[in-house]
Amino acid sequence: MQKAYFNWSTGKDSALALYHVLQQKEYSVTQLVTTVNKDYERVSMHVLREALLDTQVARLQLPVQKIYFPAEVSMSMYDATMKKATQQLVDDGFSVGIFGDIFLEDLRNYREEKLKEVGITAVFPLWKKDTKALLKEFISLGFKAITVCVNAKLLDESFVGRILDEDFIKDLPANVDPCGENGEFHTFVFDGPLFSSPIDFTIGEKVLKTYTPSQKEEDTCASDNSTWDTAFWYCDLLPK
Repeated sequence: MQKAYFNWSTGKDSALALYHVLQQKEYSVTQLVTTVNKDYERVSMHVLREALLDTQVARLQLPVQKIYFPAEVSMSMYDATMKKATQQLVDDGFSVGIFGDIFLEDLRNYREEKLKEVGITAVFPLWKKDTKALLKEFISLGFKAITVCVNAKLLDESFVGRILDEDFIKDLPANVDPCGENGEFHTFVFDGPLFSSPIDFTIGEKVLKTYTPSQKEEDTCASDNSTWDTAFWYCDLLPK
C-alpha cells in the first residue's frame, strides 16, 4: 500500500472520506495534516479551538502535523509554507495526499497542481458523489457532528451550533448544498465509527462576525477558501 497522509479539516467530509479510504485499504494512512491559525489557536476556517482538534485526533488514534499560519497571510506566503510542509512529507516517505473535497473543480486543480510540484498524488474519495446521499450515509454510519460556522448570507443563526440529523437536511434551503460544499457551513465531528470514544464539549457563545475585505485582504488566503463572503455565524465549542 502507498503511504498516505490525510488532509483533516475536523469536519464531516473529512471524516467520511477517511472512513471510505480506511475501508478500501488501498492506502496506508498514517498521518493527519491540519492548518491552524497560530494567532488565535484555532483550526483555519472552522475556527475550532486547537484543544478540540487535539482531542479529536487522539480519539482517531492518528498523529497530526499542524501547519501554522498567522491570521492574515498572503497567497504567496501560503503557497510557500504549504510547499515546505508537503516537501517534508515527501522526505518522510509520503507519496499520496487525501482530501474530502466533492465537486469544487478549481480547488481540486489547485491542490493537484501544487502537490505535483513536490511529487505527491492527490486523491479524492468522495469526488462527484451525490452530496445529499453522502450526508445521509454520514448520519447512518453513526457519525455525529455539529455546525460551528455558517454563511450568514445563506443561513440564519438557528443553523449554527446545530447537530446534523435528518431534520437538519430537511430544513436546509434549496440553494444550500447538503454537504455545504460551497462553504455554506462547516462542522466539527465528535463521534462515530472512527473514534475510540465520543468527545465531550459544551456549546459556548454564538457570534455574528462581518467585515468588508480591503484590497490587501483580497490577496490573503484562509485555508482552502477560494471565495470571499462577508458575514458568518460562529458557535464556540468549549472543551470539557
